[in-house]
Amino acid sequence: MIYLASQSPRRQELLKQIGVNYLIIPAAIDESPYADEVGDAYVLRMAKEKANAGWQILHAEESIISSTEKCSPCVLAADTSVIVDGCILGKPKDESEAKAMLMRLSNRTHQVITAVALKASSQMEARLSVSNVTFRALTDADAQAYIRSGEPLDKAGAYAIQGLGAIFVQHLAGSYSGVMGLPLTETAELLQLMDVPTGLSSWRKQLERADE
Repeated sequence: MIYLASQSPRRQELLKQIGVNYLIIPAAIDESPYADEVGDAYVLRMAKEKANAGWQILHAEESIISSTEKCSPCVLAADTSVIVDGCILGKPKDESEAKAMLMRLSNRTHQVITAVALKASSQMEARLSVSNVTFRALTDADAQAYIRSGEPLDKAGAYAIQGLGAIFVQHLAGSYSGVMGLPLTETAELLQLMDVPTGLSSWRKQLERADE
């Protein structure tokens, strides 16, 4: 059994895309970066802390333990940050901050770094995905209209590549799913390490049976 320590609809959709069955478990943590903490260290720490928080909640609930004891439950967590000029751009606090972020990303390339962590028993594994995203030049009207849609207000860096924000993306070098919030190559690698089945697993087993 796998538990997803995230309320993100995008991460849930991505897990479903690769045929992973999961349950949601809350994992509220302090997401404040440390002083002088760089982006990759920050997202790795956040993903691991979320996974640990979910694991602690899981094992504090006797009813959950009893129902999953035989299937070695795992907790999956991820964290994504937009990095520009060495600064971590989180979710904007308001429309003014959202506009400032969007104009800062305008006509230039930034990094999107996503860490994914998987916790099982005493074992913790994590992977990092780094993508370079280039925005076209944005006008003031572009930013204002996008903010009016409401989409930027709960997104790191104030945009969603899987939504209306895609029209600003001129070039992507890296992982599309990583920019969305859950890099599927790295996630599948972690799941395989922990023997968690994906949608591809059943097809692989059918091929193995056919070869016997």
